[in-house]
Amino acid sequence: MQQNLLPAPGAPDIEIARAARMAPILPLAWERLGIAPEALVPYGHFKAKVGLDYIASLEERRRGKLVLVTAITPTPAGEGKTTTSVGLADGLNAIGVNAMVCLREPSLGPCFGMKGGAAGGGRSQVLPMEDINLHFNGDFHAITSAHSLLAALLDNHLQWGNELNIDPRRVVWRRVVDMNDRALRNISIGLGGVAHGVPRETGFDITVASEIMAILCLATDLKDLRRRLGDIIVARTHDRKPVTARDLRADGAMAVLLKDALQPNLVQTIEHNPAFIHGGPFANIAHGCNSVMATQTALKLADVVVTEAGFGADLGAEKFINIKCRQSGLRPDAVVLVATVRALKMQGGVARGNLGKPDVEALRRGAVNIVRHIENLKKFGLTPTVAINHFHKDTAEELDALQQICEERGVPVALAKHWAEGGEGARALAEAVHAQLEAGTGQLQFLYPDDMPLAQKIETIAREIYHAGEVVIHETAARNLEDFENLGFGHLPVCIAKTQYSFSTHPAEIGAPSGHHFEVREVRLSAGAGFVVAVCGDIMTMPGLPKRPASADIGLDDTGQIIGLA
Repeated sequence: MQQNLLPAPGAPDIEIARAARMAPILPLAWERLGIAPEALVPYGHFKAKVGLDYIASLEERRRGKLVLVTAITPTPAGEGKTTTSVGLADGLNAIGVNAMVCLREPSLGPCFGMKGGAAGGGRSQVLPMEDINLHFNGDFHAITSAHSLLAALLDNHLQWGNELNIDPRRVVWRRVVDMNDRALRNISIGLGGVAHGVPRETGFDITVASEIMAILCLATDLKDLRRRLGDIIVARTHDRKPVTARDLRADGAMAVLLKDALQPNLVQTIEHNPAFIHGGPFANIAHGCNSVMATQTALKLADVVVTEAGFGADLGAEKFINIKCRQSGLRPDAVVLVATVRALKMQGGVARGNLGKPDVEALRRGAVNIVRHIENLKKFGLTPTVAINHFHKDTAEELDALQQICEERGVPVALAKHWAEGGEGARALAEAVHAQLEAGTGQLQFLYPDDMPLAQKIETIAREIYHAGEVVIHETAARNLEDFENLGFGHLPVCIAKTQYSFSTHPAEIGAPSGHHFEVREVRLSAGAGFVVAVCGDIMTMPGLPKRPASADIGLDDTGQIIGLA
């Protein structure tokens, strides 16, 4: 296998990724995972999907141990959770542990908007970086198509006699597109006369907020996928009875569109370690985890599997545990909490432009944020290992202060330099995580029982995780929660949709606010996915673009190579 001759640390991610020597995926899969070429569906030389028949043939016994990577509250300074996940997997392999990483797929919305891609960074990336960030193997297109098919069949049913007696005012199935397009949040359709459909109001969400995305990531096989698709509630009748995708005879055709997308995608890190990248629900508006199929398959192929949950531990880890673990039976054996000196200084009130200046006092002020996340994770019976994601302007005094804060809370801490040094730079973190795995001290517990009323589940998360004071559920939302329970869905977990930038529902409230007003303005039943979404504050399920989108810097050079992709 060819050695990498990479640019110096600090070069753009796309240059580092392009300079890396990728291993052909079929030999890599056989040598590292024991997957024969005939079990894979190649997408070129360096990407492949793992066949569903092969996955079904694997032993039921779980072989590996699972490491969950989460983070402090995100800031524009960046925390590097995906980069740390990749670096940790490379670091574990560097110390002789057979490890692989399972990540989510990036959405085109943030790639062209403000956040950028999600393939890691520096020398801790998954490859091929451009393919992963742009279209990948077509999974998101399949989800968008299946979602659009259901929307079209629903409106077609209204057009041709409405045999199911659907009330057009009570249609809840919106449309989706994998792009940030605020103008589509609320639209009117069916205009122009009888031949053009039944007029009604609807709107678009971003594809990653689609219930079908959640279903793809929670399904365990094709049969489970079709069952979940059929359970999707799209509307109510005039006498308020639910209408499902199965009632519209849409579930079979939707499953056909999603059959290939259900197969996990196999790629590699810069250091030629295997990686699954599959599914991509956002954690601020959905449950924020990669697919159950990818995670469970990886656990049958590797000794240690590293996976991540979106955004901070309050949004990501909470949903990973209360939704993904509850439905799948997965249990993390260790947890890593990613933090940076820069981000904690921002939590302490330092402006982004001043983060390069040493400021231990600001770090100590902002450390209330990491302390809150540590306390929250312990409520699940998990003691995290803190990974200090190193930036070159971090001072020894700041790093020492952060390490002391963590040690005072009784949690292990390791300095990680994977961004600049790859797996070798993550050795200390890998050794700390491996020690935690060997100790086997984690005893996962859920935050609430299944039989707790839905409103009480929302209030429990708001108070226990977000430290809210008054929890206000709008009258319509409260009535809908009672309706969901009357329909037999009271046992479902809840998925909080809120800003990722604060423990409160107000993104400007930094640090660790307590006693704040927590407002639930809308609830949505995702019967197929198996959870209830509580929309809090001003969060949007269709984001908008910033004044200067990242797309302004993306293009092709004279040789046809992509430039500007972050």
